[in-house]
Amino acid sequence: MTKSPIERKLAAILSADVAGYSRLMGVDETGTLASLSSHREVIDELIRQRNGRIASTAGDSILAEFPSVIEAVQCGVEIQQAMMARNAELPEDRKMLLRIGINVGDVMVKDEDIFGDGVNVAARLQGLAIPGGICISRAVRDQLRDKSPFVFEDQGEQAVKNIARPVRVFTVRFEGQPKVATSIGAEPLSSEMEPTVDSDEETVTKADRAELAFWDSITDSEAASDYSAYLERHPTGNFSALARARLTALATGDTSGDGDDVKLEITYWESVGESNDPAMFRSYIEKYPNGHFRELAETRLRQLEPKKKSDAQTP
Repeated sequence: MTKSPIERKLAAILSADVAGYSRLMGVDETGTLASLSSHREVIDELIRQRNGRIASTAGDSILAEFPSVIEAVQCGVEIQQAMMARNAELPEDRKMLLRIGINVGDVMVKDEDIFGDGVNVAARLQGLAIPGGICISRAVRDQLRDKSPFVFEDQGEQAVKNIARPVRVFTVRFEGQPKVATSIGAEPLSSEMEPTVDSDEETVTKADRAELAFWDSITDSEAASDYSAYLERHPTGNFSALARARLTALATGDTSGDGDDVKLEITYWESVGESNDPAMFRSYIEKYPNGHFRELAETRLRQLEPKKKSDAQTP
């Protein structure tokens, strides 16, 4: 079987999800799914009109790429305005609000899905956005100077999980924006979205280990509900790209995984490759004992484990 080649290109990436989706599902599962399907028809059409392409969807999330930064941001604003209009007559506890993050960067394309740091940053920006809001990276803002009618509010550099360097974040102000605080940090972030401070020796949090344990418990599952549950709990987690890839494979009937092995391994490695937690690399080696990145994983283990042992012996 011929493996699909991996293409690299520069793209504007839009990442979106529904804020409070688990709560909405808990209140009215059938009604929430019907609303999401109805909203998706509008969102998909707006993406198409702005020359975008939907790369993947899973549960309530959307990942799309655009050849133009201007089109990506304009589309993001149009999506939010459309959602505000559709929510206008609904009670507060039934409104379906999106969080959107937009970045521009180099991406890898395989089997129509996109991967790489450019995608990961867009997902982290999404996690920082308020419900109904949009966060963009500095690279996006720089491309839009004097070319956009929108106002960009500088939120400073934000340290986000599994991204080596702090990300300069801007919020987009546009007509119809919800009347809530627009500054990052104005409301407490959830434990999953709370930025962690990067350092030479990153502290491995309990949340990271809980996420790894959750992922390991479903990693060989063929039930789409398991991966949807992971994405509900960790929408921008270490293995979110991998979970989306598994959902796509299951949706197309490829339960054997034979045609998706390389993509799955790449997304798994991208999930753990920047970590300073030895458990992440041991997990990769156990899952892919003959994997393409085994040597890199073993090298990282040798670099990290002596330090861990030295720290444990220090009185």
